Amino acid sequence: MQNKGLIRTFAILLALVCVYQLTFTFKARQVERDAREYAQGDATKERNYLDSIAGEEVYNLLGIRSYTYKEVKAQELNLGLDLKGGMNVTLEVSVVDLIKSLSNYSADETFNAAIKRAQEMQRDSQDDFVTLFGRAFEEVDPNAQLAAIFNTLELKNKVNYNSSNADVLRVIRQETDAAIENSFNIIRTRIDRFGVAQPNVQPLQTHGRILVELPGVDNPERVRQLLQGTANLEFWETWDNSEVYPYLMQVNQQLKEILDLEATASKVDSTEADEATVADEDTSSEEGSLLDELQTETDSVGELDNMADIRKNFPLFAVLQPSTTADGQYFPGPVVGTAHSKDTSTVNTYLNMPQIKSIIPRSMDFKWTSKAVDEGGNFFRLIAIKVTSRDGRAPLEGDVIVDARQDYEQFGSRPEVSMTMNAEGAKTWARLTKENIGKSIAIVLDDYVRSFPNVNGEITGGRSSITGLETVEEAKDLANILKSGKMPAPARILQEEIVGPSLGQEAINSGMWSFFIAFVLVLAYMLFFYSKQAGLTANMALLANLFFVIGVLASLGAVLTLPGIAGIVLTIGMSVDANVLIFERIQEERKAGKGLKLAIADGYKNAYSAIIDGQVTTLLTGIVLYMFGSGPIKGFATTLIVGIFTSLFSAIFLTRLIFERQLGKDAKITFTSKITDNWLRHSDIKFLEKRKVAYIISGALIVISIFSFVTRGFNYGIDFKGGRTYVVRFDEEVKVAEVGQALAAVYGQAPEVKTFGGGNQVKITTEYKIDELTDDVDNEVEQLMLQGLQQGGFIDEIDMDSFISEHRMSSAKVGPTISDDIKKDALIAISFALVIIFLYILIRFRNWQYGLGAVAALAHDSIIVLGIFSLFYGFLPFSLEIDQAFIAAILTVLGYSINDTVVVFDRIREYIGLHPKRNREENVDDAMNSTLRRTFSTSLSTFVVLLAIFLFGGTSIQGFTFALLVGVVVGTYSSLFIATPISYDTQRRALKLAAKRK
Repeated sequence: MQNKGLIRTFAILLALVCVYQLTFTFKARQVERDAREYAQGDATKERNYLDSIAGEEVYNLLGIRSYTYKEVKAQELNLGLDLKGGMNVTLEVSVVDLIKSLSNYSADETFNAAIKRAQEMQRDSQDDFVTLFGRAFEEVDPNAQLAAIFNTLELKNKVNYNSSNADVLRVIRQETDAAIENSFNIIRTRIDRFGVAQPNVQPLQTHGRILVELPGVDNPERVRQLLQGTANLEFWETWDNSEVYPYLMQVNQQLKEILDLEATASKVDSTEADEATVADEDTSSEEGSLLDELQTETDSVGELDNMADIRKNFPLFAVLQPSTTADGQYFPGPVVGTAHSKDTSTVNTYLNMPQIKSIIPRSMDFKWTSKAVDEGGNFFRLIAIKVTSRDGRAPLEGDVIVDARQDYEQFGSRPEVSMTMNAEGAKTWARLTKENIGKSIAIVLDDYVRSFPNVNGEITGGRSSITGLETVEEAKDLANILKSGKMPAPARILQEEIVGPSLGQEAINSGMWSFFIAFVLVLAYMLFFYSKQAGLTANMALLANLFFVIGVLASLGAVLTLPGIAGIVLTIGMSVDANVLIFERIQEERKAGKGLKLAIADGYKNAYSAIIDGQVTTLLTGIVLYMFGSGPIKGFATTLIVGIFTSLFSAIFLTRLIFERQLGKDAKITFTSKITDNWLRHSDIKFLEKRKVAYIISGALIVISIFSFVTRGFNYGIDFKGGRTYVVRFDEEVKVAEVGQALAAVYGQAPEVKTFGGGNQVKITTEYKIDELTDDVDNEVEQLMLQGLQQGGFIDEIDMDSFISEHRMSSAKVGPTISDDIKKDALIAISFALVIIFLYILIRFRNWQYGLGAVAALAHDSIIVLGIFSLFYGFLPFSLEIDQAFIAAILTVLGYSINDTVVVFDRIREYIGLHPKRNREENVDDAMNSTLRRTFSTSLSTFVVLLAIFLFGGTSIQGFTFALLVGVVVGTYSSLFIATPISYDTQRRALKLAAKRK
């Protein structure tokens, strides 16, 4: 084996990278375990503990680099919502509102009729709304001109009366694109402030849609309000730090007096309680206030005693570092102090106390910056805002902004932002800048200060530049923020999934159990079937493969989901195939009389073709899944793709290194046990003779399946039909019919209620108000569900928060528009997979008959799996829904089936090359018989792995794994009795036609 040193070096480097990456996960878990021990079950205390150490060093890598908890957390292996709990939301920016805003809310009948018609068209179309609006406008009135509607003051430089409809639509598209980008930036900023660990905010392929994943959130109502609100952009005058500091000194003194009184009262109460306890029980106990607790914690070290004194004498400045120099000089500008993120809420509490507000002038308010001062993102500035209006509104709001863009200073390369206002805004802006020369104007978005540029002089005409920005990215962000206030662009929730933390923990437990059981079964089978030496080598490769998969996933920042765990386990089951192919080849070479060393070398060489062909076709399927899937399905595809590469490396190179080392020590290596040595070794099954029987059986199954499609149809999940689903757990077992009746009383229509897992857990599916896009509709549906369940006597009188934490295990919502997109993507994914597999086989085998046989077998497998789901839904005690997970299962079945088929085709091609004069039918039969041992080992190990996942992997993926189980059986059958016979029959017919032409 050449390049052993290179392979060994690569394996060591890969292992080191994986170890390095996984240490972050280990360290994060260690810190969080310490937090749980400190909090003793108090979630708020645990969260505060983690917030307090976010910027502190918790991990030192060999003295080379130190990492804070926040940095460690950012690099740990991410867990998906189904394992950790949390919320997954797909938002769509309301282009309808944007277009109405661009028209200045025109009352034109044609315009409003076109908007209404475009909304109707959107239900059944995949085109973007601007295209549909243009089409609808022409449909309503072919002679109407958009320029007459959109020639507004804000668009006067872009639209005139001579602009064609196409030109106006182009401007509308540019404006809506910019607004969508701004909305994305605003949502990302809001989520960053929400305090969620490892949030994921990304634009989706469909224009205007945004994916938001929030692990661990427990207040979905607050998240909905946060995500669906329109941007609130304001311009405020500011106070100078020197004007504010005297008030802060008074605030500090007043706080000291208040806290001293609380501490004294607490001590009196504690003394009285102690005396009462001694009188009654002759025992004593001590309880202090929060201040006592803080002081107790700091009494152990002299240096911390000083901190306790500071907290006592300077309570405000202990949490808010004043904006002064070491010798007490004021820093100029509106920044009055800096605080750690964990202390900002304390500062807010202090400043909002009635006794404190009486000290501060009514015209003085405070707002935090949205951007941290330090690189670690821990410290934020407090800005003093001047409130001059009676109603407390800002003197200038974002709706006056006509345009804003990132630019560069006239005489230099420093970035700046150019801003243009409308006439009304220009007038107010001129007054503001004239009155605040030398001072700052604070630009506030969603109540947080994004920038506070200094005013150099009066600005007239509505055009101004904001300078002093450090980077181009900062300038672009500010320009986007300014443009965001130009028009309302609310985002509406199209799809939503919520998983409760308890259900997430159950998913982890069940997933780990299924993983462990499946892995042990595979290891045991390899030892049993391939003897101690070869089996142990294969198992070492499997263990290395598992380590590499998890390490690479962590390095890529991938999210591990429950289907992802299934993907890892399935990868392990399928990676056995490469070892099996190699071992079977080595045994054949040994049976041919070759020595051990030569047999191993030739066995590896002859197995490469089948291994690569099989894995490439599965890889293509994984890529299709990744391209068209989303959420957990994309996680499944990621683990499948990574697993293919790591299993190839482990099975081909690592096992070879181990064998080479053993050969160097003259070790005796065996590749089979006495029990399995002759198992299926000399089989002589006449497959082709039985092909007509197989055609009849398969034809009957296909006819039954199609008949079921027509008569029974499918049990579509909300992915494909739209709606809401809730998994609700009760204290006792319930009858689904009674739950349905109770909910029908509040919804006005009976939802679908099914037992989901145990008898005390149900899955509720409803289409109630699914078409409504108001901000509060999701909360309303949940409130009605709680009301119905309480009226039916299934749940005690509790509030919504208790219901969510104790009974509603998960929820999901898919709007009708997005369900259409999911169906479209599913059809494209399956069609695309079939096409690329056909093309690969055509190129690889240079024979279209092989491709035809393979695709026919894949179609056969898909129809039968679909038929089983159509025939048996409602009869089996687990979900057989057709949803995104099912599509992933179908594509995985196709990948597995084609892998099996390609191995058979590869052997047929080899036999025809070795025995060109032998009868073709005999060659095909012999080739298939020679692969039976490999087919048996691979299919059995994969089936056992999937069976373990099905039995122990949890309710949520039982339908998914059931489809895979059926697919393994059907795929193995079709490789032998459908794909090969069809390719044989078409080749034979082609040879006969060629002979006739001659």
